[in-house]
Amino acid sequence: MKFPKRKLFLLIIFAYVAFSLYAAYNVFFSTKVISRVHRIEKKEAGPSDGGAAPFVGDEWNPWEDEQVEYNSALNKKREAFKQHMARIDKNKPKRYKVQIWGKAAIGLYLWEHILEGPLNPTDKIAQWREGELQSNKIDFSFYTGPAVVQGHVPLDMNSLVLVLNGREQQKVAYSTRWLEHVRALVQSHTVSHVAVVLLGDEHCNNDWIGPYLKRYGGFVDLLFLVYDSPWVNDRDVFQWPLGVATYRQFPMVKPNAEMITSNRPYLCNFLGTVYKNSSRETLVRVLKQSDLEKECITTSILCCVCISGELDNECSNIFKCVYFVAMLHGYFFFVGAL
Repeated sequence: MKFPKRKLFLLIIFAYVAFSLYAAYNVFFSTKVISRVHRIEKKEAGPSDGGAAPFVGDEWNPWEDEQVEYNSALNKKREAFKQHMARIDKNKPKRYKVQIWGKAAIGLYLWEHILEGPLNPTDKIAQWREGELQSNKIDFSFYTGPAVVQGHVPLDMNSLVLVLNGREQQKVAYSTRWLEHVRALVQSHTVSHVAVVLLGDEHCNNDWIGPYLKRYGGFVDLLFLVYDSPWVNDRDVFQWPLGVATYRQFPMVKPNAEMITSNRPYLCNFLGTVYKNSSRETLVRVLKQSDLEKECITTSILCCVCISGELDNECSNIFKCVYFVAMLHGYFFFVGAL
């Protein structure tokens, strides 16, 4: 029987199209995953009859046991490393970061004369001055100047020392704003401990800072107060020296063995600026009435003239000269500030 060529050709075309469609379906639409890993049958004991029930297991990974061992060893190494670092941190000496914000002139006395810290820039009229100092386990940083304002000082510390002026009502209002700013830092746990160095009122009118002390429910741990006060108890309130009038260019005099051990012919000395109704005027009167002028060197400067906030050259030289004489011959040294 002769098969028509036309029909044979059409049959071949049809088979080709059908195979192409089937192949396209398997490629683009089939969800069956063909794994290249051989599947094996695993036998597992039954839960009740103890017989073996064959089942088709998951895809077999010939390196599975090695990978489990590797991961276990890696986790042990990580845990051992964490314990090692924890031991290092525990044995490492703890360091404390303390910032000092100088918003009163006595802050310079604290930083330069007591802590002997550096200060940059050296220009005394710079808007922003700062310094860093390390002492034993404490890292000190100091910021002062008109540009040191609330919210613009880098906060990298455990404790804060705030140097304030509370000698007159205008200064009290300014200092109160700083204390409220620090209160917010304490409440947000940014600052842990707070100490205040305060140039207080000469007549002991310092009640305004009382609510900020911890003893009255505040946040100030320690208060260092210039001028005597009934609050001083050497526990949380300490008396602080008025210090050196740094803005009058007093030179830095570092103590040495000769200054400490040498015999001095005078009991004390006084160098100060005396003006009407000042506490220094009362001090000079007491020295004279007690006949201590024979025991002490007393130098009062009355006529210094300030020009644009600076002492004239003659007055500055007098201060420096008498300062050195007093340091060499006196046992106690009192400095007054305008």
